[in-house]
Amino acid sequence: MAPCQILVLLLAVLVLGLSVPCSDAIRINKVKTRTSVYVSPEFVLGPGSVAVKYFYNIHFPRGHIAMKYFNAEVIDEEGNPIPLYDTYLHHWVLERYYAQTSGFEDNKDPEFKIVRNSGLCQNNVLGQYYGLGSETRKTDTHVPDPFGIEIGNPAEIPAGYEERWMLNVHAIDTRGAEDRMGCTECRCDLYNVTKDGQGQPLRPGYTGGLECCYDGTQCSVKQGYNGVKRSLYLRYTVKWVDWSDSIVPVKIYIFDVTDRTNHSSGPSLKHDCRIEYNVEPCSTVDTVNDQCFDNQRAMVTMPTGGYIVYGVAHQHTGGRGSTLYGEDGRVLCSSIPIYGQSEEVGDEAGYIVGMSTCYPHTGSVKIKDGETLVVGSNYSSSQPHTGVMGLFYILVAEYQKNI
Repeated sequence: MAPCQILVLLLAVLVLGLSVPCSDAIRINKVKTRTSVYVSPEFVLGPGSVAVKYFYNIHFPRGHIAMKYFNAEVIDEEGNPIPLYDTYLHHWVLERYYAQTSGFEDNKDPEFKIVRNSGLCQNNVLGQYYGLGSETRKTDTHVPDPFGIEIGNPAEIPAGYEERWMLNVHAIDTRGAEDRMGCTECRCDLYNVTKDGQGQPLRPGYTGGLECCYDGTQCSVKQGYNGVKRSLYLRYTVKWVDWSDSIVPVKIYIFDVTDRTNHSSGPSLKHDCRIEYNVEPCSTVDTVNDQCFDNQRAMVTMPTGGYIVYGVAHQHTGGRGSTLYGEDGRVLCSSIPIYGQSEEVGDEAGYIVGMSTCYPHTGSVKIKDGETLVVGSNYSSSQPHTGVMGLFYILVAEYQKNI
């Protein structure tokens, strides 16, 4: 073919391409992701002490946006990350709420409105948008494109209110502890506690968990150990994009393996999510046969379905993994703990320093309307554990969205 003919052909292809309607063309939307790093107010810990703090109206991006990522870690006054064997991060939780623009402190406002996720747990538990624990540094939380968690929509915020955020931090200082693991598992005998944080007697048989390691409690420290109090902070990173029609909104669901649904309560089922449970030690026979596992399961019926775009579990030390199943037994997502192997920050030996995540191919993992899911949590029972958790967090894009 002569050079002039090739040139004519290329020009024809170019003209044809320009004539294709926009609706038929491939659209590449380059949305700028913004990142901000903030630091929480101070909390002070000495050896063996516990801080459970609720920081209201924290620094946070404003406007109608899509959240793409949130994560956090404990640091000292110089900004140095603190290892888990010094300060155990039991959990941090991020909650959304509406507060009146004037007149009250947030937590004393009688019209204070928590904006919960789409999960089914009741009694004001597990309503957070994000939440992790010791695994925070090595757990991916990014929301894949084209999805996003929609916040700040002015059409949803009541008149006279504004959207704000609360950060709950639960940290335990285990420097010099007689039993580090026992302190992190909130064993009541190590805290010498007989009443909960509200001053009520512990229920019979309660041996460990959140009711024994509330703010201001003290875990047993080795005799003669001297350690200074220090100021600590939670440094948190937020990534987001401005909201647009190109973003597919997702709903947040958090499932709890302790959910004991009351099916006799009529059309509106009551979900009793107890958050934590104990793992009893296995028998000598099971130990010999290497069968020391504790498996807990709960069934949850989804009111509406959609496509899973992200999934991750939350477990404590001793966890072996968690799986979410469809009603036909198919695996929707499995999340496995990553245990540390050294003394380096983020790789602390014996601690869960990360959880594996699920990012299914778009449209490949579907939940039907009214489908009953099963969440399973697996722990090693070679030794007892108190106050463990078996949570599963997923993001779901609804059916009617074109994904």
